[in-house]
Formats: sequence, structure tokens, C-alpha cells
Amino acid sequence: MTEPKTAADAKPDADKGKQAQRDAVDRLLSTAPMRSTGSIRLGGRKLEYKVEGAFIPVVNTTQTDKRGEPEAAVFTTAYQLERKAGDTKPRPVCFAFNGGPGSASIWLQLGAMGPKRLRIGNDGSMLPPPYEVEDNPLSWFEHFDLVFVDPPHTGYSITASDDARKKMLSVDGDVACLTDVIRTWLSRHQRWTSPIYVAGESYGTTRGAAIADKLADQGVSLAGLILISCAMDLQSIVFEARNDLPYALFLPAFAGVAQYHGCLKGPQAKSAAAARALATEFVESDYLRVLHKGARATDDERAKVARRMAELLGLSQTLVEHRNLRISDNTFFTELLRERGQIVGRLEARVAGPMGLSRTHEWDFDPGMESLVGPYTMGGMGYFIGTLGFDPAWTYEVLSMDTNKHWNWSRGEVQGNSFCCTSPDLSRALRRNPHLRVLVASGHFDLGTPSTASDWSLAQLDIPADVRRRVTHQYYDAGHMMYTRDEDLRKLKKDLAAWLDEPR
Repeated sequence: MTEPKTAADAKPDADKGKQAQRDAVDRLLSTAPMRSTGSIRLGGRKLEYKVEGAFIPVVNTTQTDKRGEPEAAVFTTAYQLERKAGDTKPRPVCFAFNGGPGSASIWLQLGAMGPKRLRIGNDGSMLPPPYEVEDNPLSWFEHFDLVFVDPPHTGYSITASDDARKKMLSVDGDVACLTDVIRTWLSRHQRWTSPIYVAGESYGTTRGAAIADKLADQGVSLAGLILISCAMDLQSIVFEARNDLPYALFLPAFAGVAQYHGCLKGPQAKSAAAARALATEFVESDYLRVLHKGARATDDERAKVARRMAELLGLSQTLVEHRNLRISDNTFFTELLRERGQIVGRLEARVAGPMGLSRTHEWDFDPGMESLVGPYTMGGMGYFIGTLGFDPAWTYEVLSMDTNKHWNWSRGEVQGNSFCCTSPDLSRALRRNPHLRVLVASGHFDLGTPSTASDWSLAQLDIPADVRRRVTHQYYDAGHMMYTRDEDLRKLKKDLAAWLDEPR
């Protein structure tokens, strides 16, 4: 019979594990940058570029006994223009990351911004294999050099210890980490004279808003911030007890989706835009007032609201009443198309997927996201390993659910239990820097970070009217990753170009 291990026996194993983490980071940081070249035609001209995949060290700056030790190896994929002799004008550089938290930067890199793109169905559906990247004629490379950053425990990036992992899997730790990565990259590549932009998607907008202010603390004045599918105010999108805000903010978005799927009648059935407008009018005139009154609302008031909600959402009045006039995202996903035996997508609500035969009320997968994960993973790995020459022995985390699960959403020294909010950071950054401009992009069929919730979040920025004029909000007729729809990718590129050309 094997004797159980004692605590003393387990300690050497734990020490070996800690050493293995440190060794892995040191090994990656000692890896020479992987370089390749390419070219693409953009704006009527051929652009030659060089690609560099490299690990950036994030060092400990707090603990005296460990100061200067690498805490993480963060992977960056940079596309830089091959400059012609005599061309000394500083070229803008844009740092980009996705969200999750727990997502690598593959989506923006191969969906919208990079010289290569992976195509999916314009209606959000998954195309059949094989999945391969192609030239992206709408790449943002025409305007910037591009640096895609994979935060720790996404992509190829890792931390050197459990303490470092815990620190960086947090709102403030993540912001500090990526701010250091940006500064280090600028120094390594001697790009301090370039206009600097930051682009984030989803949770990447949460961190992006805070990074804009953090960079200002460290003397980096951004030229622009691009927020795709905005999520600066978690209170506006998280359905929890006693938080009525998302019930009101999501309702217009729900109405637009219900119209798209043919579930409405009357004036709201005319178009998705008409449904959203009528729902917004209802929210501001009646719905918020009755929610606020709670049990003080009369039976007639409640019945009137339930009836109108049913008309706007394509749901039964009985269901609305049984949900106490509060339709959550999960309820909408599982109930809108129940009679058809389908669930609605969250990040791309134009897409619906089949329910099981049992037709439970559990939303067990996101049909909109399933259309993307497989193609992007397979096409991305083929490109990273086959074309760019990244090491096939490395494991690339496209979506790390473990990172998401262990994320610390609290901020500041108090570390209180509250909704994460980085809008004050962006408000302060805009007031500090008179040249900082913000471009926000929202998809009307995004039910993760709805355009209607982003409208509210931007309206709450604590900035005067003259500063507010530096914030531009554009809308698209697709979901969270609106750039997967060809027409919206073209519009996004056009909106970006117009925004960049605005006088400063």
C-alpha cells in the first residue's frame, strides 16, 4: 500500500512547479524574434511590410527583493511598413487587443485590422472548411503600423509565478501590464516619435479606457483611442439582482433583434431601426418609471407595460409578467425563437442555433460565437505556424475560459465588491489631453455589449461639451464583431479614415 504524501513531501514538487513556471518565461524571453515579410495593395499602392513575433518582458517593479525580475512574457505580433530610403516621417503605430477577459488578439488581427483576413458568412454563419486567410483589402495597415498584443494567459503569453498570474488576472494588474508592454515596445523599436493609437474590442475597451489614462501618467500622450463593442461600465450590461439598468438598456436592442427574426407585428415590424426607436421611446416614457416604482406601481400600470413589452419583444405578455417585467439576456436567447426550436446568438444575434429535443430553458452555447471560434482557430494557426513561422510546439490560447473564470473585477486599494467601471479613467484622459480623440464602433445585433448600452455609457462620461465633441460613435448592422460582415468592414474602414482626417 502506497503511503500518502505528507506536506513535507509535497513541498519539493511545489518548488519544482514554481521553478518550471519561471524557466518557461525565461525560455520564451530568450527566444529570438520570429521575422517574415509580406506585401499588400492598399489605397491604390503596394505596401511592403515586415512581420515580427516577439515576447516582451513585464518586470516586477514593486517588491524590493524581486524588483527587475520578469513576471511575464507577453507575445506581440507587429506589422511594420518597409520604409523607403529617405523616408523619415514618423509613421503612426496602433496597439490592439481583444477582450474576454481571456481572449487573444486573433480576432482584430485576422478580422479587421491586419493585412490578412479570415472570411465568414456575411449573415454571421459558419462557412464550410477549409479555413484559410486571404489578403485584407480593407486593412488598417494603410494608416498605421500595427502591434497586436496577447495579454497574459492568452495567445502565447504566460506569467512566471502564481503571484504574477493572480496580479495580472485583474483589472488594474492587466492595465499596468499592458501599459508596460506598450512602453517597452516603443523603446525597443525606437518609435517614441510616432503618433500612438490604442484599439480595443469588448473587454479590450474596458482596459483601453484605463490604459489611456495610465499611459498619460507615464508621459505617453495618445493621439487616438478606438473602442469596438464598448464595455466600460459593467453595470450597464450585467444582469444581477437590484440592477435594473441593463433591463432598460437592452430592451431596444432586443426589439431590433426580434424584428430581424420576424417576430413582431404593427409599427415595430417595419424595420429593426423602427423597433429600436419605438422601444427607446417606451423605455424613457414608461418602462423606467414603472421599474423604479416596483410594488408601488398599480396593476393597470404593470399590465400596460407588460403588454407593450410583449409587442416590442415578440414574447408573450404572460412570460413578461412572470419575469416581473424584467427580461434578461438568457430569457431572451431561449424564449424568442422557442416555437421554432432555436436559441438566439449573443455576440451575433442574427444567428440562431438549434435547441435540443428537450427544449430546456438553458442557453448552453452561443450560436453566433460558434460560427467564429473554429474557423478563426484553424485558419489562424495555419497562418501563424505555416506563414509567419511561429513555433508549432507552443500552445496558442484563443479563448482562455480559465482566465475569465479567475478574473478579479475589483479596482483600487479598497478592492470592493462593485461593478467594474473605467469610464472615469477615459473621462480624465480626455480632459488631460486636448488632442486625444475617441472612435467608438457598435453593432446593432450585438447582445453582449449592445449599442443601446454603449449610448448610455458614453452619455455618462464626465466631460464638458467641447471635450465631448472629440468622441465619435458609429453604428453597424451586424453583431459584436461587426467587421465579419463585408459591408460593415468597408464602413468601419471608411469611418476610421474620416475620423483620422478630422482636423485636430
